[in-house]
Amino acid sequence: MTAWWALALYLIFAALGFGWRSWRQHRATGSTGFRGTTGRPGSLEWIAGVGFPVGIAIGVAAPLLQLADLVAPVTSLTSGLIQGIGLVTALAGIAATVYAQNEMGDSWRIGVDDTETTTLVRTGVFGLVRNPIFTAMLLFSAGITLLIPNPVSIAGFVVLLTAIELQVRIVEEPYLARVHGSDYKAYLTGVGRFAPGIGRARA
Repeated sequence: MTAWWALALYLIFAALGFGWRSWRQHRATGSTGFRGTTGRPGSLEWIAGVGFPVGIAIGVAAPLLQLADLVAPVTSLTSGLIQGIGLVTALAGIAATVYAQNEMGDSWRIGVDDTETTTLVRTGVFGLVRNPIFTAMLLFSAGITLLIPNPVSIAGFVVLLTAIELQVRIVEEPYLARVHGSDYKAYLTGVGRFAPGIGRARA
């Protein structure tokens, strides 16, 4: 049953975090918010952009492979308590993703376009964490990994974590520093990267 739960949660996550949010963005701005990958193939920027959907795809494959009896959960991680924590964590990740996306307003997008300038959002949850959407997505992925702790789901989480780290450090932060200058530098020193107070830049 846990594999079916994981699949259902991925469908909800995709429908709300990508489908519904993109539809809202298009209604408000005329753009879906999808910007694609940056950098030449093989570069760290490109790896970051490609790694994100690959991590999601591996995560979706995990429950499918488990249902097909091609992979099995790690025995030591299959207790009801751990899986219950995973379910609650995944649901929290979905809710937090939708909330943070809403807080970003019209500035929401997936990827970076160097030709555009969006508003630097620093209020609400963005006043606590610089990348709350990515934090929420990692929370969701971690919850799924606890719910179905098989080797594929663990690999998916690692790929997603790596892609997000690269995207933030190599693509997002340099872009925002170029566009917003001193305002963003002040934001870097005052607000943590993925968790409150952690990952702040030195003044």
